[in-house]
Parts: sequence; structure tokens; C-alpha cells
Amino acid sequence: MPATQNGVSRQGAHVIEMQRRRLLGAVVELACEGGVQAVSVATICARAGVSRRTFYDLFADRDDCLQVAFQDAVDTARNAVVQAVRDQYDQGMPGGQKAPGWTDSVRTGLSTLLSLLDQEPGMARLLILDGPGFGPKALEVRGRVLAEAALAIDRGRAEAKAGREPPPLTAEGTVGAVLSVIHTRLLQNDPHPLTQLTGSLMALIVHPYLGAAAARRELDRDVHVEPIRVRKLPADPFKDLPIRLTYRTALVLSSIAQSPGSSSRQVADASGITDPGQISRLLTRLRTTGLIQDDGIGPTKGMARAWSLTERGEGVLQATGQV
Repeated sequence: MPATQNGVSRQGAHVIEMQRRRLLGAVVELACEGGVQAVSVATICARAGVSRRTFYDLFADRDDCLQVAFQDAVDTARNAVVQAVRDQYDQGMPGGQKAPGWTDSVRTGLSTLLSLLDQEPGMARLLILDGPGFGPKALEVRGRVLAEAALAIDRGRAEAKAGREPPPLTAEGTVGAVLSVIHTRLLQNDPHPLTQLTGSLMALIVHPYLGAAAARRELDRDVHVEPIRVRKLPADPFKDLPIRLTYRTALVLSSIAQSPGSSSRQVADASGITDPGQISRLLTRLRTTGLIQDDGIGPTKGMARAWSLTERGEGVLQATGQV
């Protein structure tokens, strides 16, 4: 049975998304290697293995691509922090405490962020060093995130003793100070993990609200770092292929996956390819690259071909979530 229109549409959409992710992943890699302020479209495309034409199908220009990569990194970091705090709240605290207090929630969020930046140095540079220079949109995104962080810190005013609450701008200034420390460490390529700053930064945060004794307790607490599970750009399953996985190529692979043993004519009909020469050349390339195989006797014996995916071909489709 020919590939359904929905199946074809999904396959094509996934190829487009995979190309988009390859480009965003290239930006992160290049950021890790020295920054992307001066990187060109050609460099991003070369690293991603994607054509310039495809780049401009997906992004308006270089700045658009950089801003999307920055937004993706911001979303990843924010989601990791929010999820960690939510998990802590759901699981409760040791010693019978039903829910974490302000200090514990802030510490969890901070340690999660620092751990993520340690695990993902390219993302760290993109978020802290390069991103703010990507233009007004990036600055707007950054401003919203910092305001959200300041709001979380400002909840400490409710923890302070009556009459000893710090000024309203304290939270905003504290967030700026924490960001400045992280920025400096990254700029200096400090080899020490950022998570080692957890105690010192927590002391900085709680001191204005809870006083010197609470700050000392935070400074002396053990730092426990859990690996952060984040949504990452997947490894590119097509990067080492000698051919580019185009929309039409994906259609052919998908149709063979749906109907193993199809003849060349059946594959062409299912893929919407009317030119016999074109389908013949495409099937030959796919066989040469090891994505498909002919299980039939073949035209030399007067029989039709019987195409099926190889293990490698199945792996490509599995990586795209289509089989």
C-alpha cells in the first residue's frame, strides 16, 4: 500500500526538524570552541553538514539562527531548574519536612543551573557570554529570565525578621551579582567546576535576608551534584552518510519500510516519483550507501527487484522516530 499522505508529511517534517536541530547544534558546538559573535552562515552550515539553501529555508539570516539557538538554550536551562525545584517539592524534604523552604528551593535551582553549565560548556557560553550580544530580542529574553529569577529571590523578604527586610532592589542586585561571578569564571576559562561556587553564592543570596549565621550555614553545607537530565539536541544519525537525506530520499526510505519487498515501480508510485530514471538513480545511491538492499532475483533474470531496508537503513528511520 502506498505511503499515506500523513506518513509522508510526518517524514518530511521530521527531516526538516532534523536539519534545524543540526544547525542549532552546530551553533552550540561553535560557541564551545570560542564563541559565535563573528561566526558566518557558511561556518554554521559546514559544521552542521547542511546546505546554505536549507539554512535560509529555516532561518531568515545568521542573527535569526543565533537568537533561536539562544532561546533554545534559555528554555533548556529554565526547564531544568523548574523541574528540579518541582521534583524537590513533590518528594518532600528529609526529617519529615513536608515541603522545601525558600532557602532549599533557591539552593536546588542554583545548583541545578551550575551543574547544567558544567555539563554543557557550549550552552554555558551561549547563555552567559555570547547570547546577550545577539540583539534586542535576545536582551528581551534575558531580561525576562533575570526578572523571574529576581522574583524567586525576593521571596526571601518573607523569611526575614519583621523590620529587618532588605530594600526591594536587593533581589535584582543579588541576581546581577551571581550572574557576574559566573560570567567572570567562564570568561577566564576557570578549570574548576562552577558547582564549587554553590555554597559561596548561596551565602551571598541569603545574607541580606537571613543574616550572617544563615549565610555561614549555606557556605558550610556539602555540595551534592546530581547529573542533570535535559532535552538535548540528538546526535545526528545522518552526519556520516555520503548522501544528503532530502525530503524525497526520506519518502523512498519510508515507503520501503512500510512495504518491504516492493519493486522499483511500486517504490516510485508510493513516493510520487514519475521519472523512471530518477527513481533508478536514487535507489542505486541508497543501495550503494548501504541503506537498502535488493532481496529479489533482479532484472538480469527477468524478475522485478524486491527492495528492503538494511539494518543501517532501519537505524536511520528509527532515529527519526518513523518506525
